[in-house]
Amino acid sequence: MKTIDELLSEGVAGKRVFVRADLNVPLDGTTITDDGRIRAVVPTVKALADAGARVIVASHLGRPKGAPDPAFSLAPAAARLGELLGADVAFAEDTVGTAAESTVAGLADGRVAVIENLRFNAGETSKDDTERAAFADRLAGLADVYVGDGFGAVHRKHASVFDLPERLPHYAGYLIATEVGVLKKLTDDVRRPYVVALGGAKVSDKLAVIDQLLGKADRLLIGGGMAYTFLKAQGHEVGISLLQEDQIPTVKEYMERAEKNGVELVLPVDVLVASEFPDLKTKAPANPATVAADAIPADQEGLDIGPETRKLYASKLADAATVFWNGPMGVFEHPDYAEGTKAVAQALLDAPGFTVVGGGDSAAAVRTLGFDENAFGHISTGGGASLEYLEGKTLPGLAALED
Repeated sequence: MKTIDELLSEGVAGKRVFVRADLNVPLDGTTITDDGRIRAVVPTVKALADAGARVIVASHLGRPKGAPDPAFSLAPAAARLGELLGADVAFAEDTVGTAAESTVAGLADGRVAVIENLRFNAGETSKDDTERAAFADRLAGLADVYVGDGFGAVHRKHASVFDLPERLPHYAGYLIATEVGVLKKLTDDVRRPYVVALGGAKVSDKLAVIDQLLGKADRLLIGGGMAYTFLKAQGHEVGISLLQEDQIPTVKEYMERAEKNGVELVLPVDVLVASEFPDLKTKAPANPATVAADAIPADQEGLDIGPETRKLYASKLADAATVFWNGPMGVFEHPDYAEGTKAVAQALLDAPGFTVVGGGDSAAAVRTLGFDENAFGHISTGGGASLEYLEGKTLPGLAALED
């Protein structure tokens, strides 16, 4: 795929450049609680603006149902982008209507505008090719060139991600070029030992990537809510912990394959439990107890890996030449259940090799728990996209950028 550097070498002064970004940031009302995805697109936007382009930034935010919803407005993201750029950023209150048209028409060379949430239009996410194409046609009317830089959305066959690049000269922005380069290090040119730590709530979300990793990784460390389905598959009591009983046969088969393939599959040896889920709003003390992973009381819920598991996982990461981590080890949003996730994050920092934090809640945990983002090899902006790439799937947004 062509990159933004090639576009810049061709000259962009006076051109309208449509940048498909990922500004899908968490909001508390209108307050952004984590601006990582906005910061990630700044190098691309700044390079284009500095070269004299008229930059039109577009993104989705949340899951509005194909119609305007003030709760999902990109206005806070546009304001934050302006702060990060140190320049005024215009904001259009629609995507392809009169506001967008007039805002884009009024852009001077080197200036930036953000148009409203793409998902306020049903055509953005439509499964109907004709409806999606019609929306892409209207978006194409706003610009001369397309730059794809919203890595967190490249696994979606959406109008602005898949259909729009077909209608304009298209290039990959700095973020997408970086993300793809990193993922190739996890698939095509892997340094060993290759250790993968997977957490999060549902084992079903990770089954496809586990299936692929059983032929590629040297060790798989399992934590988070998904671990309890593995423990149940071993015949252990898991109490009222998160459990996907319908996935137990698949998990058993994966455990057998891991042993056959020589992949070390590591499960928790102890866990923190409580009789009820903690209050994440007040973060009131939860007073958890530590129990062996094969001795969870029937009326208790596992909410984090225990101290012995933290030591175990750190030891399994200590010699890693390549690490991929996706999914927290517990309910990290509450201080009483954050230590497992902290321990894995710290083990990545201590590991001698190339470390990748696979986006989503893992990236949020790194920032929430106060780690230096720059100390990791790479923090992805797209958890779902990263996982699907590792699964070996063709990602529509990347395919659309190929020539």
